[in-house]
Order: sequence, then structure tokens, then C-alpha cells
Amino acid sequence: MPSFDSNGVKINYLVEGTGRPIVLVHGFASNLHGNWRAPGVVAALVADGRQVVALDCRGHGRSDTPHDPEAYAGTKMADDVIALMDHLGLEQADLMGYSMGGFISTSLLTEHPERFRSVILAGIGDAVLSGGPRRAGLADAMAADDPSAVSDPVAKSFREFAERSGNDLEALAAMQRAGRVPLNPAKLADVSIPVMVLVGEGDTLAGSAEKLAAAIPGAKYARVPGDHLGVFAYPDYTRAVLDFLREAAPVTAA
Repeated sequence: MPSFDSNGVKINYLVEGTGRPIVLVHGFASNLHGNWRAPGVVAALVADGRQVVALDCRGHGRSDTPHDPEAYAGTKMADDVIALMDHLGLEQADLMGYSMGGFISTSLLTEHPERFRSVILAGIGDAVLSGGPRRAGLADAMAADDPSAVSDPVAKSFREFAERSGNDLEALAAMQRAGRVPLNPAKLADVSIPVMVLVGEGDTLAGSAEKLAAAIPGAKYARVPGDHLGVFAYPDYTRAVLDFLREAAPVTAA
């Protein structure tokens, strides 16, 4: 797959299909293959007449994996998405982010609304309105010499998931220790493009997203079967995404 330089960090990405572009941003400890390609999300979007652009976020997959928290600080991860669009000459695109990618996409929605035609915020809940979930436990879990010593069940599950995904544990720990710019929830009231907030019915990590959806004018709120680490592999997830896009971002309007 191709890559490009984003302020000194190599970012791996894919471009598949033709038509209206949609950018996909995966979740923490995953990668573009595990979150989007393997479950068939990429194939379904391409079959719907869309061009799929997906990246391995810095610290993940085949992208560079810096071990310095400063490499992930501020808005650097969201900046990579804009840099990729600029690299490909995409003035505007639809956008879908899952979990960590959902937080990144929320930042993009509020800070760069002119670059997107519609946005799907998936795998995140009302916690985004108050700064998101605590991250210290995840950093410690990634850095632990003995994963069996990790007592927090959520952190332990992410450590196991990160190992299965083949990610760089030290890079993931650095990412979770980085200081990032918090969302200003007040900016959500100014959103004027179509948005869907999508969560799994069994997603105890994200929890409810009703308040998040209510904070965004006209946002659709959808719940589908599945838990946090696997909802995107269910047909209902892809069906909900396609239904939303066909109404809010039809390919004929590209």
C-alpha cells in the first residue's frame, strides 16, 4: 500500500474504488485492515459506488510508530487526516471514524467542517462531551511487562486486542500519554452538515450516545447489534452506514 510523509511521520493508506470519496479512521490498537477491510466495510462502500480512503493512524499498523508522546500531542492525529486529503487532492469527502477514530472525527467535524460533506461518529458515546474516557490505564496496560498483571478489565481487553492486531505496544502507550486538545462541546451546536452517531447495543465502553447526538443539530442516532471491539463486523453496522450515506451523501451528488 502507498504511504506519504505527514510532518515527518510516514502514514500508510489505501485508496479503493471510484466515485464519491469517504475517509475512514480506525479505532485504537486496530488498523485499517482490521477495522475496515477484513470486516467487509471497504468492499461494501466500494460496491455502493464510493471511493474509500483509509489510513493507518500514526502509531498503528504500517504507519510509523513513534515512541515519544509528543508525536501524538495536540491535534497531530487529526492533522494527519487533513494532510492525507491534501496529498490526494481531496477538497471535500465524507468521513467515518470508529472509537479513537470517532474522537478524531469529532475534532475534524468541529475544527475543519468545510472539508467534509457528512460525518459518521461511531463507537463513541456521551463521554466525548466531557473530554473522553480516562487514558492512563490504557497507557499502563500497553507498557506492562506482564499483561496478566493488568487488573482493569477494559485495559486488559485492549492490551490483548493490541497484541492480536500486531501493533507496537510502546507506541500505543506513548499515544495514550500524549496531551491532546480537548473537544469544545459548544462547537457541536454550529454543525450544519449531516451527522450520524452510531454505537453497538452491547458497547459498554462507549455506552449511551444520546446526549452526543442531541448536541449536534439534526444528527441521527442509531444503535446496532454488537460490542465495542466487534460491532463493525456485523452486517447491521454496514447496513446502517450505507442507509445513512445513501440519504445524506448520495453518490450522484459527488
